[in-house]
Amino acid sequence: MKFVAITTAVAALAFATPLAAQSVEDFPTKPMTYIIPFNAGGESDISARYQQSEWDAVTGQDVVIQYQPGAGGAQAWSQLNSIEGDGYTVMGINLPHTVLQPMAGSVGYKTEDLTPVHYFHYTPNAIFVGKDSEFKTLEDLVEYAKANPGLVTFAGSGSNSANNLAAVQFNELAGVITTYVPFSGTGPSITAILGGQTTAGFNYATSGVNQGDEMRMLAVAADERMPAFPDVPTFKELGYDLVGGAYRGVAVPASTPEDLRLRISEIVSEINQRPDFIKKMEDGGFVLTDIGYEEMPAFIEERVKEYTAGAEALGIKK
Repeated sequence: MKFVAITTAVAALAFATPLAAQSVEDFPTKPMTYIIPFNAGGESDISARYQQSEWDAVTGQDVVIQYQPGAGGAQAWSQLNSIEGDGYTVMGINLPHTVLQPMAGSVGYKTEDLTPVHYFHYTPNAIFVGKDSEFKTLEDLVEYAKANPGLVTFAGSGSNSANNLAAVQFNELAGVITTYVPFSGTGPSITAILGGQTTAGFNYATSGVNQGDEMRMLAVAADERMPAFPDVPTFKELGYDLVGGAYRGVAVPASTPEDLRLRISEIVSEINQRPDFIKKMEDGGFVLTDIGYEEMPAFIEERVKEYTAGAEALGIKK
């Protein structure tokens, strides 16, 4: 009996590794959950929805999107590591939010606590006004802001976000004083612009596609004019050296094994190559990136350096 027991145990060990490898290779074998740390309607939601339509084709399984808005994303990010790291729950993650927020104060997480596995797109900042706004050009807005310090209000996606940083940098470059009004995501901030609750918005260029003629884009913080907006000048064209925006990706709980981190990164990368996904993203004003898990340490290190310099403009002290 002892011999049988030992033989059985050895057999179990012999099969353990191949089965584990097979399970990762076949992952996922059931639907996944994709948590968006903002309200529905913003860029994080839209790009995740585009991914969702491709998820089954790539993995053979669906992904279910859930929303956990609050504190400019910090509410969800602070809880990410409390989720089981079995690979079946992933979360949207944003830069510079996850670098600037912990610098600004206690938000329940540190940048190094988070485990991004893939950054798959980038969106430049842009200034928008409602379609009936008196401001037809950026210079119109700047002139008004100079004559009325503090009265121009910019709706944006969260405190210490890419929108917030751009608004502060623009104040300095244009020599104006404006008031930044943070919302819990792009969706609510756009609603504020459309409803006339704020003078304008510092939002992402993608909002110009989503809202059509309801808003007017005055300038975009890209190096060159975007194909989706050929008539919109860059800030650089108008004399303001302002280039920047937000990276968005997918993160997992810290307890997630390395092989599953790589597998999820591969899934996101494969979706990034699919023609329908590429068309939707480019038509929507997104700029695709393909920064995988193995590239992540160097990428994050470079972003931390960049945003640490930008933190001074926000009045953030490390």
